[in-house]
Amino acid sequence: MNFTKMHGCGNDYVYVDCTKGMIENPGEISRKVSHRHFGIGSDGLILICSSDVADFRMAMYNADGSEGAMCGNGIRCVAKYVYDKGLTDKKNLSIETKSGIKKLELTVEDGKVSLVKVNMGAPILKSKDIPVAVDTDKCIDADINVDGKVYKVTCVSMGNPHAVTFIDEDVNKFPLDKIGPKFENHPMFPDRVNTEFVQVLNRHEVNMRVWERGSGETLACGTGTCATVVACVLNGLTEDEITVHLLGGDILVKYDRYNDTVWMTGPAAIAFEGTIEI
Repeated sequence: MNFTKMHGCGNDYVYVDCTKGMIENPGEISRKVSHRHFGIGSDGLILICSSDVADFRMAMYNADGSEGAMCGNGIRCVAKYVYDKGLTDKKNLSIETKSGIKKLELTVEDGKVSLVKVNMGAPILKSKDIPVAVDTDKCIDADINVDGKVYKVTCVSMGNPHAVTFIDEDVNKFPLDKIGPKFENHPMFPDRVNTEFVQVLNRHEVNMRVWERGSGETLACGTGTCATVVACVLNGLTEDEITVHLLGGDILVKYDRYNDTVWMTGPAAIAFEGTIEI
């Protein structure tokens, strides 16, 4: 199998061109290639496919082999792949995902994509649609008991479920390896959950670390940054457009409340390419 290793702010996936034919057992292949000692090493596998309703279709699989619905960093890399590889010459793309068709705007420098702006659509806030097992219509600044400590969470879906919690301490010193899995598998989240731990710096900037369901801590999460900004705005903590500082880099996100749309802008990069026996 020919592959391209790509990342958006360090959120790395193995990308495979499936426009001429699908691979079999993608979940099993994702587990194999994602292993950082015995495989290529990644947060998962993304297949670039043909689509009947958009320019391309993206299928993503987590490191544990489970299929995901949407990946904000991943979709930016898909856009760079199809443009840089000559599969399209469009600078405005539509990409089909399991959470709907996303519109993308490409910034091209010296013939290569450097930045991608993604219309991530409207955030899903209804508890039953995220899903979150609570009695309220929305889950905003709600209590959750994790490992004997009460946290406040605001839950948002950007095509996949997120729980955003704000912490007063230095987020880089937070024991994510211990607490992250307990959020992910908490009974409050029937489909498991991605959890963002957020330290608000000012009205325009936040620091964030993320624990992704099925993958563990990653250096960045595109949908997670979007969910974070929505949660910041809903709780009155920041302006509508802010920079989210991640372990792997920065992403700019704007929550247009009047049009109920989230815009995400960030980089995409190729790490290396190769062939692996599957």
